[in-house]
Amino acid sequence: MIGDSHQRVTRSSVNSLAFFSHSAYVAFFEPRDVSHALSDPNWDLVEPPPNCHPIGTKWVFKNKQGWDGCEEQSEIGSLGFLSEGGVDYEETFAPVARLEAIRILLAFAASKGFKLQQMDVKSAFLNGFIEEEVYVRQPPGFESARFSDRVYKLRKALYGLKQAPRAWYASLKSFLLKSGFVMGSVDKTLFLLSRGGDTLIVQIYVDDIIFGGSSHALVSSFAKHMSREFEMSLMGELQIFLELQIKQGLEGTFVHQAKYTRDILKKFNMGDSKPMTTPMSTNTALDADEDGEAVDQKEFQGMISSHLYLMATRPDIQFAVCLFARYQASPRTSHHQAVKRIFRYLKFTSELSFWYSSGSSLSLRGFSDADHAGCQIDRKSTSGTCQLLGTSLVSWSSRKQASVALSTTEAEYVAAASCSSQLLWMKATLSDFGLRFGRIPLLVESTSAISIAKTLTKHIDVRFHFLRDHYEKGDIDLVHVVSANQLADIFTTPLELDAFTRLRGELGVLQVEGVDNALIKGEIESQWTGLITLLV
Repeated sequence: MIGDSHQRVTRSSVNSLAFFSHSAYVAFFEPRDVSHALSDPNWDLVEPPPNCHPIGTKWVFKNKQGWDGCEEQSEIGSLGFLSEGGVDYEETFAPVARLEAIRILLAFAASKGFKLQQMDVKSAFLNGFIEEEVYVRQPPGFESARFSDRVYKLRKALYGLKQAPRAWYASLKSFLLKSGFVMGSVDKTLFLLSRGGDTLIVQIYVDDIIFGGSSHALVSSFAKHMSREFEMSLMGELQIFLELQIKQGLEGTFVHQAKYTRDILKKFNMGDSKPMTTPMSTNTALDADEDGEAVDQKEFQGMISSHLYLMATRPDIQFAVCLFARYQASPRTSHHQAVKRIFRYLKFTSELSFWYSSGSSLSLRGFSDADHAGCQIDRKSTSGTCQLLGTSLVSWSSRKQASVALSTTEAEYVAAASCSSQLLWMKATLSDFGLRFGRIPLLVESTSAISIAKTLTKHIDVRFHFLRDHYEKGDIDLVHVVSANQLADIFTTPLELDAFTRLRGELGVLQVEGVDNALIKGEIESQWTGLITLLV
C-alpha cells in the first residue's frame, strides 16, 4: 500500500486511465485521470531526503485461483530484497502458528463438539502500519510528469517488504486485544475471548484465520466484527487449510492430504507404480554407499522435500523420510530406490486420514522410544516421540540424536527428555484453553531410563537431566510400557507389516472412504483400552 490506497490491478488496466477506478482501489474520491488520482493526499509523493536510496517497485502479473475458484488479480509489490537492515527495517520476525498448535485446536474443537470456521484477509500485508521511514520509487508506467524525481513515502506496508508480515501481525494483534481478546501465554498466534460463560478461540496463520467457539452467536458476531475492520473472505466451515483437507462431522474430524498425495505421485511419475504395504523394508540398512552410482541430486532433494510437508498428516512415513533425508548431499541409486518405495507405499495408502474423535478425552500423555546406534554412518541413535490428547495424536518426531549414546539406556533417556520438553510446551499451551494437568504420564519402554530419572548419574550430559528435575517437581510421571504397546516404536525402526499397521491405526491414521465414522470411533477406543488401563 502506498499511502492508504490499495495497489491491485489487472494486466489490461495498467495502461488505461480506468486503472484508477478499479474496485480494488480505496480512495476518498473517484479519480477522473492520473493527475487527479495522484492529487489524493494518501499518495505521499515527497522530495527524496538526503542519502535516500528508494526501493524499486514492480508489477506482478499472475492470475491465481481463490478459495472459491474465482481468479484473483495481480498486484504491485516492492523489491524488498534491496532493502537494508537498520535503514529500511529494524525487525522482521512475525509469529507463525506451529502445526502442532493447529492440531491441538482441531482435537480440542472435535472433543468439545464445535465446528471451526475460516476466513482469509484480502491483501493482508497492506493493512500493516510500518514504523520505519521507507521510500519507494513511483510505480513503472505511473510516474508523475510534474514530479518525476520524487518518491513515495510509505505509511503502510507493501508486498515484498521484509517487515510486512510483522506489521500485519502487529495490526491484527492490536485490533483483537482492543476487542477484548486475550493472547495465549505461550502461543502468540492464539487469541481467546470469554463472554457470558462462552468461549471463542482464534488461531492465526499469517493471513488465514481459524476460529470457533461454544456459541454460534459469538462466532457470527466475531465474523461481522472482522469484516467491518478488514476486507475479508468469509469461507465458512473449515475445509482446506495449508493443503490439509478437513472434514468435520458429529462423530469427529478427518484430516488428510489425499489431493496432495496424488499430486506428488503424478509429479514424480509414480502414479502407475506397484503399491507397497510399508514405506520401507525391515532389512533396510542404508549407508553412504560411496561406491554406488550417483543420481540427480536436485530430483532426489525434490522427492524428499515433497514428503516433508506430507508428514503433517502422515506420521507413518516420518521415520523413513527422516532416515533417507540424511543422504541428500550425495544421493546414490540405493538411496533413490529407497525413496521410491515411499511413493509406492503412498500409492497404496493415498486415502489414509487422521481421525480426531468427538468422544476423545482431553488427557495428555506422551510416548518415547529410541533405536540405539541405528545410524550406519556415525552410530548415533534415533529418538522417536509422540504426544496425544486422549486418543488424538497432535505431535510426533523422529530425530537423530546430537551425540553418540554409550548405551541403550542412555539413548532411551535422551529420547524421554526430548518428549518431556514437548509435553511441557503442550501443557503450557493447553492451559490457555482452560485445561489443567497434574503429572503427565510419559510412557517409556526402558526401566533403566526410568531409574536414571529418579537417581542422578554423571556420565549423561547435564542438559538432559531437566527430565529428572521435572519428575521431582511433579510435572512428568515416568511410566513403564511394554514393547508391544510402545506407540513411538514406529518412529525409530522399520517394522513388519502387522506391527506397522497396528501402530498406525492406534495413532489414529485410518482409511477414509467407505468406513462408518462410528465404527472408526469404536475401533480406536477399543485399541486404547489396554493403554489407558496402564495409566489408571
